Amino acid sequence: MDIIKFGVGIFVIVAVIYLGIQVVPAYYDNYQFQDAINQQALQSTYTPQTADDIRDSVYNTAMQIGVPITKDEIKVERVGGEAHGSVTIDAHYAVPLNIPGYPYNMQFDPSSSNHSTF
Repeated sequence: MDIIKFGVGIFVIVAVIYLGIQVVPAYYDNYQFQDAINQQALQSTYTPQTADDIRDSVYNTAMQIGVPITKDEIKVERVGGEAHGSVTIDAHYAVPLNIPGYPYNMQFDPSSSNHSTF
């Protein structure tokens, strides 16, 4: 009976480590991407960038981080002009997890909005 408990315990520990190796990097990349989107929205509110320029910048940052996203999944809305408008950036992407016997896509929806003070 002790050998069965030991075997189940080892299996559970290995399963938790394996899932952690799969899940933690996806959450860390999402955290970095969310931070980059926040910075981009803040900076873009006060610069003369178009929505397409902002989308390209966010996409390039996502590629550097390793986020599996396409340009079509990044929505940028710019209202008003430089230094007196607002910028909203929304993104939606999925990260596939390689779990044996149970394929799963983790969904992430990072977004940010910034309004000028004027």
